[in-house]
Amino acid sequence: MDNSHRTVRTSGIDMHVTERGQGHPVVFCHGFPHTGFVWHHQVEALAAAGYRALAPDLRGYGRTDAPADPEAYTNAVVIGDLLALLDDIGAERAVFVGLDFGAQLVWELALRAPERVDGVMVLNNPFAPRPPKPPSAFWTKAAQRHFLHLSYFQEPGVADAELAARPREFLARVYYSLSGAYHYLDTWKNPPGLGYLDVLPDAPALPWSWLTQEEFDTLAVDFERTGFTGGLNWYRNLDRNWELTADFADATVSVPAYFLYGEHDPDMEGFSGRDPLATMRAAVPDLRAVVEVPGAGHLVQLENPTAVNDFLLTSLDSLGVKPAATSA
Repeated sequence: MDNSHRTVRTSGIDMHVTERGQGHPVVFCHGFPHTGFVWHHQVEALAAAGYRALAPDLRGYGRTDAPADPEAYTNAVVIGDLLALLDDIGAERAVFVGLDFGAQLVWELALRAPERVDGVMVLNNPFAPRPPKPPSAFWTKAAQRHFLHLSYFQEPGVADAELAARPREFLARVYYSLSGAYHYLDTWKNPPGLGYLDVLPDAPALPWSWLTQEEFDTLAVDFERTGFTGGLNWYRNLDRNWELTADFADATVSVPAYFLYGEHDPDMEGFSGRDPLATMRAAVPDLRAVVEVPGAGHLVQLENPTAVNDFLLTSLDSLGVKPAATSA
């Protein structure tokens, strides 16, 4: 893959960015435990179609700096990184694509800086209004009944050590467990007090139908080098993000939005409320498309890149963001 890589100085850190193509910017935001590489199918497709595709390693991941202070990982801080990226390329506005933590990030970006956002295209993590209590009020009760990674990840150093000791095994098992081939919520059948590797299923040998050995190695090499603390610090700011969004408690997302989800995505099933699509439709008045990808799980952009690429290109056309070859 002939990706272009460079480093951008953002809000106090150096951020590694994969960038391809010319034209209107589309910024891809990943989740845990990923890097910007998980978007490589989409970066290639959009660049070929006439867009400027940018996939940063978000702070704490890959070749981007990982500050030691856990408070350096709030959405508000990372949004500063994204806006600095726009400033670096001289763009007033961009389209933002997000999955997992990246989805939460772009939803909040649309609230904090709608003037910089042409539209958002979100995978698997629907928008929901700010709850009346911090997230820990909900997961603490659940974690008293069964294993829950949200709770397990909170204690500094614990999950960090477990996952860093066996990074390739962890990545293979968590990627498989989140895919459409496994029912991730079966991890909830385990009691509290266990480690993550105690509850995740064994993964079949690579390659898989949707992940090659080379792709897996590209991701694993970064985590072997960095460990997982940077990514875990995003979990440790869930309550802080809730505190920092008090001014947006009753806000709706005003920018155009497009949503795609995998039929077997665990976030849609277990982490987004009883009727996540209805909740999102009520709070996102300019929601222009909702697409389900049959058979796919959480890593839908890898599991079915054709469906995701088609969704993105169709949505960009609907949004009126023209590729470079046809720009006026």
